[in-house]
Amino acid sequence: MLVRLLHPPAMTEATYTERIAFVVDLARHLHAYGTTSQRMEAAIESVARKLALECQPWCNPTGIILSFSDPARPAGESDTTRIIRPGLGDTNLRKLCEADRIAEDVINGRMGIGAGRAALRELDRPGGWRGQVMVALGFALASAAVAGLLRLPWLDIATAGVIGLLIGGLALAAQSRPRLHESFEALAGLLAGAVAILVSSFIGPLNLNTVIIAAVIVLLPGMMLALSTNELTSRHLVSGTARFAGALMIIVSLTIGIAIAFGLAGVAGIEPQVRASRPQPEWVVWSAVALAAYAFAVLFQAGRRDYPLVMGSVIAGYLISRFSGEWLGPIAGVFLAALAATAAGNAYARWFNRPGALVRLPGIIILVPGSISLRGVISLVQSQDIGAGEAAAMAALNTLMALLAGLVFGNLLMPTRRSL
Repeated sequence: MLVRLLHPPAMTEATYTERIAFVVDLARHLHAYGTTSQRMEAAIESVARKLALECQPWCNPTGIILSFSDPARPAGESDTTRIIRPGLGDTNLRKLCEADRIAEDVINGRMGIGAGRAALRELDRPGGWRGQVMVALGFALASAAVAGLLRLPWLDIATAGVIGLLIGGLALAAQSRPRLHESFEALAGLLAGAVAILVSSFIGPLNLNTVIIAAVIVLLPGMMLALSTNELTSRHLVSGTARFAGALMIIVSLTIGIAIAFGLAGVAGIEPQVRASRPQPEWVVWSAVALAAYAFAVLFQAGRRDYPLVMGSVIAGYLISRFSGEWLGPIAGVFLAALAATAAGNAYARWFNRPGALVRLPGIIILVPGSISLRGVISLVQSQDIGAGEAAAMAALNTLMALLAGLVFGNLLMPTRRSL
């Protein structure tokens, strides 16, 4: 009777195996939608507890281990372990919100276990061609917007946008081709470098390295670097180390592709024309901010109802980092923006009972240090001098530390009852 008072009938009437199956399905989906290890483990423990299960989860970027037991049975009698080997997750805010809603409905008795599993499986259905076109367009818009934020000339902005569109098409093609997927970052770097070199050689001079970085901005693992350090700070050492190593390998792969493009250009006798010019007025920057906000809403695959929230979070992160950075310095600006995004995300989750990632992730995406890291590695490879990338490396490290401090103190400033 006590169990029935604590848990809805739909929950207690489900078999032990069915409850385990639901938690396993939920863990797989949360991982697929880009949930970090510490938040995912906390969410799984909470759901399992409300389903009258004891669960000890262990999560990392490429695997999940879930150990279950029934608290109503003697110790060791009902122990069950499930091992899941999912692929690397990708941020999908719409499906994350749906998975969160399904879990809430199940644990509150509004939906049965079987119906909840069926609803989760519905999320596995691939999107239509319109969604794929929007993702490719999101690549192009993000690249052009970042070039605009950097005040690059119009030719540079157009070149970055075209390269972004080509990389978006390559990303879609890689989804169904495993071999292409394995070498995707290197091919994207090669494509970006080759197109930028050809444009600068035969059409007009470019801010070459900056255009290339803007073109591959969506692929840069700045978010991975930030999340990995956050996991390390949370004592999730295996997950944080694995994610950090994965981020470094993405930067290395992109650099390899870009270096090959420059090497091929040298063999072919093609000399790119390079210039340093930032002529754009202030209105171009503000237009680029709005365009970037829309692009990241598309790339984060937010639901249409959440576009204003996601776009507002991106713009707020930029505004806080820029104006507080002008007042207190750029590192302080990154810290305050990350602090505000984290606290606001936790407050949103607390008050609206929805994932705080809708505010938190878009709020810090424009702060991440991926572009600085890539610039440092490219400079090092081009000059073959370890000192050439030192300034960029220190800038990336300082940005990463400020971002991490903002995440940590944001969670202290506004704790949340929700894990997501």
